[in-house]
Amino acid sequence: MTLCESDLPELHEWSPAAIRLLQGVVYHDDTPTWDLLLRYRSRLEDGFAAVALRLVVDEPEGFAYVRQVDAEQDGELPASYEGLPKLFHRVRLTYDATLLCVLLREELRRFEDEDVDNERCVISTLDLFEQWKAFFTTEHDDLRLRRTLGTALNKLDELKFVRRFSEEPEEWEVRRILKARLSAAELEKLKAALLAAQARD
Repeated sequence: MTLCESDLPELHEWSPAAIRLLQGVVYHDDTPTWDLLLRYRSRLEDGFAAVALRLVVDEPEGFAYVRQVDAEQDGELPASYEGLPKLFHRVRLTYDATLLCVLLREELRRFEDEDVDNERCVISTLDLFEQWKAFFTTEHDDLRLRRTLGTALNKLDELKFVRRFSEEPEEWEVRRILKARLSAAELEKLKAALLAAQARD
């Protein structure tokens, strides 16, 4: 059975922004979507709340995303929230991707503390590689390490944690969503775990 046009519900002006948010992080440089998001923020919040989702907007940092309501972040939940299916599932990162997150989050912290002239935190693959290989023994050859770094970068690109900034030289912009996904406290905990693993090796 095919629906005719008259059977379709009317879309809202904010529908495109809602769809983009369900696809992942929205940044301020996605201007049409960002403008819609800010203009219809309260309606989007109400719409997502109806299905136990929370819209998180960080205007100063220039990003927004949707997350599932949960007791860990939102406190005790009503009984009606129990047993709700999960729309978003936590992505389990590999060791390499986790290590890269830590390096990039540290780079972002350094950038915010020291670089007052630039708006974007950008790092070259070459500089990143120098930090990367310090976490591996000398038994690992550079070619293999470059390949694993490239794989980890591509994974974080998919998650919108980084974005390719230039091809030659190859540079990456560290996206500020990393601050929301990896707090300063979590960063320190992960750094300690990685350094301990490095010492054991």
